[in-house]
Amino acid sequence: MTSYFTTSFIAVFLPATFLVYLLAPRRARGLVLLLASYAFLLIISRDTLFYLFVATAVTYGVGLGLTALIHARNTSIKEKRGKRSVIKRKYTRYMLALLTLGLLVLFGMLIALRYLGFFGRIASFVMGLFGVQKELQPPFFGSAMGISFYTLMAASYLFDVYHERIAADRNPLRVALYLSFFPQIMEGPIARYEQTASALWAGNDVSWDDVYAGVTRITWGFAKKLIVADRLNMLVGTVFDDFQSYNGVLIAIAAVLYTTQLYCDFSGCMDVALGMGQLLGVQLPENFRQPFFSQTASEFWQRWHITLGAWLKDYVYYPIALSKPFKRLTMRARKTLGRRFGPLVTSGIALFSVWFLNGLWHGAGSQYLFFGMYYFVIILLGGFVEPLAQELAVRFGINREAPAYRAFRTARTLVIVFFGELIFRADSMAAGLRMIEKIVLGFTLAPLHDGSLLRLGLDEKDFGIIAIVCVAVLGYDLLKERGIDPLVWLTKRPELLRWALWLLLFLCVVVFGAYGIGYVPVDPMYAQY
Repeated sequence: MTSYFTTSFIAVFLPATFLVYLLAPRRARGLVLLLASYAFLLIISRDTLFYLFVATAVTYGVGLGLTALIHARNTSIKEKRGKRSVIKRKYTRYMLALLTLGLLVLFGMLIALRYLGFFGRIASFVMGLFGVQKELQPPFFGSAMGISFYTLMAASYLFDVYHERIAADRNPLRVALYLSFFPQIMEGPIARYEQTASALWAGNDVSWDDVYAGVTRITWGFAKKLIVADRLNMLVGTVFDDFQSYNGVLIAIAAVLYTTQLYCDFSGCMDVALGMGQLLGVQLPENFRQPFFSQTASEFWQRWHITLGAWLKDYVYYPIALSKPFKRLTMRARKTLGRRFGPLVTSGIALFSVWFLNGLWHGAGSQYLFFGMYYFVIILLGGFVEPLAQELAVRFGINREAPAYRAFRTARTLVIVFFGELIFRADSMAAGLRMIEKIVLGFTLAPLHDGSLLRLGLDEKDFGIIAIVCVAVLGYDLLKERGIDPLVWLTKRPELLRWALWLLLFLCVVVFGAYGIGYVPVDPMYAQY
């Protein structure tokens, strides 16, 4: 068992966990989920289990320490042991020091496991500029699946305790389950403590409708992952790994298909995670909301990997943009540049921080930092251009809500996304730029009719299967965009019909899934994070 997409997990581990959960007394169900989560990690990644133990202990201990300091501060103020402002400043220093210590440990483990090699290469390059030729080889500390996800969850818990949005939990097992819940440990979503902790430990009962909706969503996720994403992996890998051998049109097609692969892989994993949560009485936060209907790049990132974007907004963007120095800077910028453009200058600094960290979060490589800066520039420019576009639309009588105009904006956003994902998938920033150059300067349609496209690992039947499922995925997302949830609709159909439709979906996965002879198993793409 290496992931959710193995026979041993879906046929043995998940059913066994579900059965024990149902049979256990309600007060013991949280413990069942905790033991199942640790068993899952013990099987697939013992390194992860070790680092998760450390992260849990730090999160729990620092949380309690912060709450103790808050209580001591409030007691001192109530008993008038000194001037109120002096007491607040003193305890704020203590709390900030403790919070900083906790974050240093959490993010220190993340840096040690994921970024030491990257920083070592940068240091070696800088030393080379000064004539010091030395390649730094940092020690290897193992690997931890999902560490980028549970580190952000732990950090959000500490931030929220520090800011008194939540009280520290005195139950260490509940904190442990919040960080380790096996449906989300591999690829998220990045849940906040108040979103899931209580429900995880409560041992909620599961209705028959929950079972159907959970099983169907899991199967739908399998269809997206196994039929589309894993099948596309061969073509995408062939082109990206040897892009010098292909012309611009094939690289452009590979970029579009990689975006399709990434969406079906990541959102498919989210479907599986949320479906498992529903089976176990827990509502995990959604991580995708029909991103390909977005009108702008900014809107796209409000719909794609929603929980990461929300984390960066709440814990990076707002703390910077709303800080006192930045408020003063905003006031000065308004006087100089006006009320419209002044705030954009200062918010751009906060936006830069968000996208620098977004790129770095995704990986230790120049292409990921470039990916972050790509979206930073586009979204920042969008902030400047949008007011002008609104004025021009009014002046020339353009209806910005007209279907044709909305279609244009959606198509423009998709082009931006396709180029962004090309950068993201490239082996380096230089490789990404070279691929874009080949698309722009070496674009010819010859490979579309000389058979070149069919020599990249997929034949006509593969493309036909991919097209059919992608149309189904598009239709599913279109219904949700219009406020119709297909899963909710299905749960209201007659029992025989809805289970017959589930069986049809299951058989499609079994028959058309990309596995077996001729296929290389593909791990979930975000599991490396």
